[in-house]
Order: sequence, then C-alpha cells, then structure tokens
Amino acid sequence: MNIQEVVSNVPDYKVFLTVDELDKSTWELAKEFPDIVTVFEAGTSRKGHSILCIKIGDGPKNALCFACPHPNEPIGAMTMEYFSRALAENNQLREKLGFTWYIIKCIDPDGVRLNEKWFKGPFNLYNYTRNYFRPIGYEQVEWTFPIDYKELHFHNPLPETQALMKIIDETKPEFMYSLHNAGFGGAYWYVSHDLQVLYEGLRHSALKQDIPLSLGEPEEPFITKWSPAVFKSMSIKDAYDFTEKYTGAAPDIKNGTSSSDYALEKADCVTLLTELPYFYDSRIQDMTEGDITRREAVLQNVEISKAHFILLENMLSEIRPYISESNPFVKLVDEVIKFVLEGSEAKIKWANSEPEFDRPAKISEIFDNLQTAKFYNGLYMGLSVRTIEYELERLQQDESVNRDDLTKVKKKLEKGEKRLKEYCERLEYELNYSVISIQKLVKIQVESGLIVAGHISKQ
Repeated sequence: MNIQEVVSNVPDYKVFLTVDELDKSTWELAKEFPDIVTVFEAGTSRKGHSILCIKIGDGPKNALCFACPHPNEPIGAMTMEYFSRALAENNQLREKLGFTWYIIKCIDPDGVRLNEKWFKGPFNLYNYTRNYFRPIGYEQVEWTFPIDYKELHFHNPLPETQALMKIIDETKPEFMYSLHNAGFGGAYWYVSHDLQVLYEGLRHSALKQDIPLSLGEPEEPFITKWSPAVFKSMSIKDAYDFTEKYTGAAPDIKNGTSSSDYALEKADCVTLLTELPYFYDSRIQDMTEGDITRREAVLQNVEISKAHFILLENMLSEIRPYISESNPFVKLVDEVIKFVLEGSEAKIKWANSEPEFDRPAKISEIFDNLQTAKFYNGLYMGLSVRTIEYELERLQQDESVNRDDLTKVKKKLEKGEKRLKEYCERLEYELNYSVISIQKLVKIQVESGLIVAGHISKQ
C-alpha cells in the first residue's frame, strides 16, 4: 500500500455535501460494491433521521470512523466520503491495513442541517459566521458519553451517542478516528496515546499541503502537549481538575465525557483527531518573540472576551421575553456568556501563578490570544443573530402576536445583522487570511488517519 497514492487521488471538492447528499452517496456505494460494502442503521437522530453506518472489509482488527461529532465540522464527512470509496475500490488497501472498518459520514444529521447554508459557499468570514451552528455541550455527540468522576455524574447520552456506544461496545475498536476540525488557525492533532514515532509524519502531512501548524496556545490550558502541534486527547477529568485547582470549587459541568475516554474503557483503543481550519493566517506558526509577555497576552484575551460577551448579553437581554425553549441557537451562547463572565477566574489564576508566563510571548501565542479569539468570539455573535431570526420567524407564523412585538424583534434582528457585518469587516481588515481548499483538508485528514492506522496494524 502506498499512502501517497491514496492521498493523491482525493478529488478537488468545491463544496461540502449535505446530509441528504451524503446518505444518497452511501447507498450508491453499497449498490456499486454489494460484496464488499454493507450499510446498516446504527441508530436514529433526535429528530428521527437514520444514522447510516458503512461496514467495509473483514480484517482481524476493528476501526471506527465517524464524522460531524460537532455539526459545524464537515471536513471529516468529505474525508469519509472519499475514504469509504477508496476502501471499496482498493483490495490492496483493505488487506494491507487489516481492519474491518465501520464508517459513519454524519453522526449528527440534525445539527449538520442547521449549518448547510454555508456548505456551498461563498467561503468567507461573514457567510460562515452568519450561518454557523453548534449545540450546547450536553447536546454535542462528542461530549455526552457517560461518566462518574468526583462530583460529576452524567448518564444521559444522546440517541446519536448511544449509536456510537453500541458500535464501540460490540466491536471494541483498536483504532478510532473522531473527525473534527477547527475554524481558524493552523493544523494540530489529538492522540489518545503518546506515539512519538508518528508525529513528524502527521506534521508533514499538513506542511506538504502548505498548511501551517498551529503553534500557539492549546485550545484549553489543561491540555497536555505530546509534541509541537500534537496534544493528548482532551478529557473531561482534566477540565474538572483544572477548574477545581484554580477556583477551589467543583466545576458546574453539565455534559459528559468524550468518545476517546469511553473507547479506552472498552479496549486499548488509539483515538485520533486531526484538527484543521477553513481559514488560516501565517502568523499562527510564527515562533519569533513578540513585545509582550505570554501572561499579558492571556490576560488581554480574557478582557477582550469579557467585553464581547457583555455586548452579546446586552444584545440578547432586549429580546429575552420572546425567546422560546425550542430555540436551538441561544443555548450555547448563554453557556459561554456564563463561563466567560463568571469562570475566567481560573484562567487568570493560571496565568498569574505559573512562571512559564513571565517569558516573552511568541507571535503565534499573541495571535492566538488576540486575533484567533476574535474569530471564535464572532461565532457566538452569529448564533445570537440566528437566535433573534429564529424567534422572528416563529412569531410571524403566530397570528395572535402583537404587531408591535413583531416590529420590535424585526428591528433587533436588523440591528444584530448590521453589527455582525461590521464585526466581520473589522476581522477581514485585521486578518491576512486565506481560504483552504477542501481537497487539501481532506488529503491531510486521510494521510493522518493512514499514518496512525498503519502503525496500529503493524503492532
């Protein structure tokens, strides 16, 4: 098996496929390769959509790959769109890897549908932000696996999560690929086991596609770095311990643990995540020293975020009486507002207590704390606008609604959209970003997966 040959055959995808298009392609693959490909229903979503799982091969080891564990992350769906066909077509690839593959192109179809308005482009900051959706933690497939740890007890997995649990329980996979991606920045990886021999190959898979590595701050301060741009898989236990250590109190965590944690309870399963951005700026890998300390960069990050989420709280407070329980967009915004305004204490104490923060910050760290943070903060402004839009559409269908109320909500939506456009225009000015082709992103995820799967198959 030649990894580079498999990688080089990735098509030049121009758009992301919708849920219906992915399902159609899955059934077509099974029809085309009836002796190799089996499709079965792994479960159903909360809204009753069938979650299709593709079974390919008959190797002695099992591998589970699932895409869209966060519904705003469709790169993995395209990776599985390509890889499932590559496996079906290539007998040598299946035999050399030696796995029985279980592939789910879309594990959260309901959430993905709420992102589909940006899937066909144009691919720019405003269109992505305006049509972005991500659910609150306890409604995310990735973070609703059962756990009992100290004062954290979660035993309410989503139907989608239960579908994954059933496959993990029955197959006890040696390799699991949870297909995530970031939005802005550079490439980085999470691996459940410290496999130092693989990290240079992972980094090279991105660099050969001219995609920079993310060499700034990790996503969360409690994350362990295995190697530059390679981190230990996130654990809810680490998040719990960090908050407890720096606040002196048990954290109020409402979600469960990750797929990686759950799989490790069932088998010695190596889990891989390949995090890739849609947009990047070369400053994300600039390791020269800046003119402020790392502590100053982190503390400025906290202040920027506080100011932003105070603005969002004020923006939403004016329409709170109209927000319904069925609104899917407001939940995550409210959670993050609370976390940023009440829970920044741990991050501040962390930055003030560690001598590591006395050194001059790298340009990449400054960029992460100041510019990248603004990109991600903007997504919550987009969710806030969609919150208002959802209620306006609901009220317009209710004939009993007061006309003045309807006008008020409509004006709030117009004001919110104007504010969001201005915010994205400022980001366009501050960022020197490029849009990465879907083909390059899929190539990196495919190669990364083959590097790790190939290593496991040899053990």
